[in-house]
Amino acid sequence: MYIAYSAIQKQDDQQQQNSTVPPNHERVIRYQAYIETCAKYSNEIAAIQKYIPGWTPAFR
Repeated sequence: MYIAYSAIQKQDDQQQQNSTVPPNHERVIRYQAYIETCAKYSNEIAAIQKYIPGWTPAFR
């Protein structure tokens, strides 16, 4: 899993350097994706929070 994550991170870094999207705009898009993903997996998050109260997925 870490290898896949590392590969994605390196690819994202390269794309960010070549991207014409301002960094602040990208951050907004990433935050919107985070919110939508949390909404999509809200049942799974609720199940985890039964065992770990207050847990939320990390936003990177």
